[in-house]
Amino acid sequence: MSYALKGRGTAWLIDHRLARQQRESREEPGPTDPDHDPRHLAPVPTQVRQERVTSIVSRNDSPDIGFDLSINPYRGCEHGCVYCYARPTHAYLDLSPGLDFETRIVAKVNAAERLRRTFDAKGYQPRPLALGTVTDAYQPSDRRLKITRDVVEVLCAYQHAFSVITKSSLIERDVDLLQRMAQRRAVSVVVSVTTLDPHLSRLMEPRASAPHRRLQTIERLAHAGIPVGVSVSPLIPFINEPELERILEAASNAGATFAFGVVVRLPWEVAPLFKQWLVDNYPDRAERVMARIRDMRGGRDNDARFGTRMKGEGVWAELLRTRLRVGMQRYGLSAQHPTLDLSLFRRPNSPAQAPLF
Repeated sequence: MSYALKGRGTAWLIDHRLARQQRESREEPGPTDPDHDPRHLAPVPTQVRQERVTSIVSRNDSPDIGFDLSINPYRGCEHGCVYCYARPTHAYLDLSPGLDFETRIVAKVNAAERLRRTFDAKGYQPRPLALGTVTDAYQPSDRRLKITRDVVEVLCAYQHAFSVITKSSLIERDVDLLQRMAQRRAVSVVVSVTTLDPHLSRLMEPRASAPHRRLQTIERLAHAGIPVGVSVSPLIPFINEPELERILEAASNAGATFAFGVVVRLPWEVAPLFKQWLVDNYPDRAERVMARIRDMRGGRDNDARFGTRMKGEGVWAELLRTRLRVGMQRYGLSAQHPTLDLSLFRRPNSPAQAPLF
């Protein structure tokens, strides 16, 4: 019996690892409530709490990631991707990495203001910066709040090069800004395409843009002269992994010029959430999927070690890397992200400031 809520990645309010005591009741039942018929569950609305933050730029110390700074205008993500490695971050808000992560969103309404202060700080030096690394900056709430557009406007005003990763077609709203930065080699975009199957997409990332819309977004960004690549991530054995080459081909045909793929990661609370999702939706292969994931993770559900956490290890991981490399070569996709020009950074009203547009 499935415990999925329509339009949600999970109905499970799983307890988080930092809780001082385990909750004895749930607002919505999870997979430990076998007598509850999920067909009778009421829809759970998205709650967006506005918050003023003291900082908006985070520093990255992981050698596995190609950026030094990141900006995340939201906490939590309404897309509801069941596999999302960022779900455990909701524990720091004393909220569930399960249903809360996708229904209780924190919007950092002063993000643009804080970004200006960061850039204006004496001694600030531009570093490779990524937008939307642990939450999708273009999730549905931004259609109304436009926090991400405000952030992009600041990046443009300071001519600070940046990259974006998203699985939302809402990014097309900001093509005017992205196009102008692209003319100065100051922006690149990665669109995450996990599957070409709309049914699978609705199951595992219910509120993200449909696969055909993401390909359309790649096409529109490329047509506007914006460097765009595709992330075939996460690669899940026997779920979306068989589509790897077809996704690369479709993205290349749409205009993508570079690509990468990351093996599924199941840190902390993500592991039980994902395993329950497998049992609910793919009971015939759930054990097989997890066995293959463990083959790539040293016999564990997850491997957090630098150097292996993004790509896995072992025969199966090597096979995936080979397929990815050969597929990229076949469809003309580079493994290198575009090099962005960080030397353009200028503070507005500075004597050395040249007009951007």
